[in-house]
Amino acid sequence: MATKTVATEKRYRIGEFASKTGLSGPTLRYYEKEGLVKPHRSDNGLRYYTDADASWIKFLLHLKGTGMTIEQLKQYVAWRAEGDATITKRLQLLKNVRRGFLQEFEELQHSMTILNDKIDWYQGKVDGHISDNEGFANYLASLNHEE
Repeated sequence: MATKTVATEKRYRIGEFASKTGLSGPTLRYYEKEGLVKPHRSDNGLRYYTDADASWIKFLLHLKGTGMTIEQLKQYVAWRAEGDATITKRLQLLKNVRRGFLQEFEELQHSMTILNDKIDWYQGKVDGHISDNEGFANYLASLNHEE
């Protein structure tokens, strides 16, 4: 009769976990203080993290990358802890964040267009494709771009 072995979960001390997630120790402690992540504690009280915690941090960083504020993240985490009864609230929060992110993304795309236009304008001046007396505003107008 074979005995069943229980796989032990890999444990990461804060320094290892910081390296694994790309966050600093102080940032992890801040996230802990704000209730965004809850490290486990060993029998002697030392904090440790698991691969599941790394996945959670990765998800939080994705949300943060969309412009979600710490307060919004805290609200999301609190609602998540309350369970499925808060799915509608979480869904609305995520939709609101998406709306703001898309607006900011459009603004960034426009800025990138203007940057590329400016580079092309200078390159045209250097290459002689754009006359010395053509200003940037006229160049943008010829492309149907607005500053």
